[in-house]
Amino acid sequence: MNRKIRVLIVDDSVVIRRLLSDVITADPQLEVAGYAANGKIALAMLDQVSPDIVTLDVEMPVMDGIETLKAIRIKRKKLPIIMFSTLTERGAEATIDCLAAGASDYVAKPANVGSFSLSKERICEALLPKIRVLCGSSPQPALQILPKPALLPPIKRNSTLERIDVVVIGSSTGGPNALAELLPALPVDFRVPVLVVQHMPAAFTHFLAQRLNASSKLEVKEAVAGAIVEPGTVWIAPGDFHMVALREGTSIRLGTNKDNPENSCRPSVDVLFRSVAKAYNRGSVLAVILTGMGQDGLRGCEQLADVGAHVIAQDEPTSVVWGMPGFVAKAGLANAVLPLSQLAPYIVRRVGFSGPDRTTARIRPLGAS
Repeated sequence: MNRKIRVLIVDDSVVIRRLLSDVITADPQLEVAGYAANGKIALAMLDQVSPDIVTLDVEMPVMDGIETLKAIRIKRKKLPIIMFSTLTERGAEATIDCLAAGASDYVAKPANVGSFSLSKERICEALLPKIRVLCGSSPQPALQILPKPALLPPIKRNSTLERIDVVVIGSSTGGPNALAELLPALPVDFRVPVLVVQHMPAAFTHFLAQRLNASSKLEVKEAVAGAIVEPGTVWIAPGDFHMVALREGTSIRLGTNKDNPENSCRPSVDVLFRSVAKAYNRGSVLAVILTGMGQDGLRGCEQLADVGAHVIAQDEPTSVVWGMPGFVAKAGLANAVLPLSQLAPYIVRRVGFSGPDRTTARIRPLGAS
């Protein structure tokens, strides 16, 4: 975009509006299109200020975030909307509802707005990259350590898979709704466990697991340290913890830790994938990389590919952001690059489910009617 990205700030807090304004106006690519203290005012301003993107508070008087989001979606189906939510259980649950209702992404408010400069720094790091990517002004960076081919490389066929023992999934921006389509499409007698890293803070992953469990045939849980990894269960890495797979004799148990973030993420896809490469037998892993910013999962996929694992990536047209799957595909690590709707049938066939229901029907996103 040649002109500046116009941001409409919707928040009932004067302090938060000032924080966001300072961060946005300090960036030469952005400008504040307007301010609204509640959703009703924001709806009236849409046509007046013509924003390119909206930051939307979750909890507001008069008209809260989810009501406002639904109303905006009636008028502007493709307008990027970033929810701005508190790191509380109430804020987390409401954010999951907003993502299900069509929010593009979310940013957690700083826990301590008393330190104004620190809060601005945290907002700058969390919010600005998402604004640029969602508005198309900041494409995902080219892979520096590997040559970038003009076209996607041929699909690798070097996997020697005869049996899959575990499916591992990594996702970020757009991931909650991608998971909401993929996981419910897995059949009730799916015979292997599924381990998932979705980039989210603490509290958020608990409500994500609850929502996915309600719509899935498999049991979906937030991971706990020491749990035995069993077939037919989906484990979601807890927010702010890395999740790892640990072999104990013939069993695999889950571990969690607060080691340093990797790729600025905790939980990190790379951490999980690296542990799975060590814990499982050679070639018995099916890895899936879904939509997301950045390149978390790239190094993990390299290690999994080295031990003969099978890797598939979501394609660009169906990804909210083709960062994580794009890096894996461009590095030549993917055995298949597929649209979201084809991932579950592919996984079911690869795992070897032989029941009558091939589960090819398209599953709607969370909250869709």
